[in-house]
Order: sequence, then C-alpha cells, then structure tokens
Amino acid sequence: MAPRKALIAITSAHAPLYPEGKETGLFITEALHPFKVFKNAGFEVDLVSETGTYQPDWLSQQKEWLPDEDRVIWEDHSSEFRAKLDKLLKPSDIAYEDYGLFFASAGHASLIDYPDAKGLQHIASQMYAGGAIISAVCHGGAIFTGIIDPSSGKSIIFNRKVTGFTTKGEEEEGVLDTIKSWNRPTIEASAASLGASYVSPRGPWDAFTITDGRIVTGANPASAHVTAEAAVKAFDAL
Repeated sequence: MAPRKALIAITSAHAPLYPEGKETGLFITEALHPFKVFKNAGFEVDLVSETGTYQPDWLSQQKEWLPDEDRVIWEDHSSEFRAKLDKLLKPSDIAYEDYGLFFASAGHASLIDYPDAKGLQHIASQMYAGGAIISAVCHGGAIFTGIIDPSSGKSIIFNRKVTGFTTKGEEEEGVLDTIKSWNRPTIEASAASLGASYVSPRGPWDAFTITDGRIVTGANPASAHVTAEAAVKAFDAL
C-alpha cells in the first residue's frame, strides 16, 4: 500500500512576464488548493523545490486570482502551508519511498526550471516505479520531460492522455514570445514531443482534469482543486 503522504513540487524559477517587468514564479493557488485537498483527504503533505527556494507569481497574488480565504492562509506565516513554503525542502531532503502521491504545481516559471529539475524528476521517477500517483497542473507538465518509466526508458506520459495549459491561453495572455525567449516549448508541444496525446479543455480557463492510469493532469489555475481531487481518487483506487 502506497504511503498516504503527498509531495507538492514548487518551481524555483522566476522571470519577467507581466507588464512593467513583474515576474512569474509559483502560482500560489496551484499549490495551496492541492495542499488543502490533500490535507482534507487525510494526507501528510510536504513541499519541495529544486533549489529549496521560490518566488511567488505576481498575478497569483492579485485579488481576482487569490480569494480572501486563500489570502488569509498565504499571508499567515504560521499557517502550515506558508510555514512549509518558508522552509522549502530540497530533493536531497526527500526519501521518495515515504510518499504515495507527487503533484507538480506550477506558474509559467515552471517552464524554465522543471524540464531540467533533475532532483525533482528523480524523486517522481522513483515514486512512479514504486506505484505512486504522479500529477501535474497547468505548466507543471513541463516536468514530465525527465520523469522516466524504467520499464520503457521513456517519459511516463508516453502513449498517455494528458492536459495542461493551452497554447491558445498563452496567445490570449500575449506571452508566447516570452516563452520562446526562454527557449522552452508550450505544454502542448512538450506533451507531443514526449509521445503523449494532449487533450484540451473546452476553453483555456475552464476547470478540466484527466486521469490516465496513475497519471493525473489539470489544465490551468482553475483546475488545481479538481486535479488534486482526481489524484486522491486515483490514489484511493490503487
């Protein structure tokens, strides 16, 4: 039986993305909403980033993206969520066999560091090999590049159905050129390069999640809650 303990990955990257040079980083609710879902489902939850550091995404701190009840938790450094963010773990702190569920939270910054996050990828690869659930939301799917299925030597999403932030959504936000300047593919392009079948939500901002075996993915910030719920459902079906 996989341990009822979840590990939420956090991007360590940050970079200018928004007007006036405001930066992307961790999209707060994409970690906070899964954290709350997992805790409510009886999981112990830890937070980890590749370097043990993070920076919050500017947009994710704005009122329309951070509801009052979430803001209270975010701004309270004594809350369990914020306390664990303030003292992020690094991959070297993690014993992968202690966890049964891996969840890659996101923010556009994930496109920068997740593809090369060898520590996080190793943890997730070992967890998958041990029978764990692997989940990602929005741009978190950038991490799948290096999460390898030992039985095939290919990414765990090869021949799987996945979702993630749409290229149309990038176009609507006007950030495609910035992503190209980072020399990173969109989530749709990354999924295709790994041999996965990308499934798009009805609209770029609609809540949407898809489960294929032990892989659970979600499309955007609005999907963080339902993706975490689907990951718990998949875990409970193990």
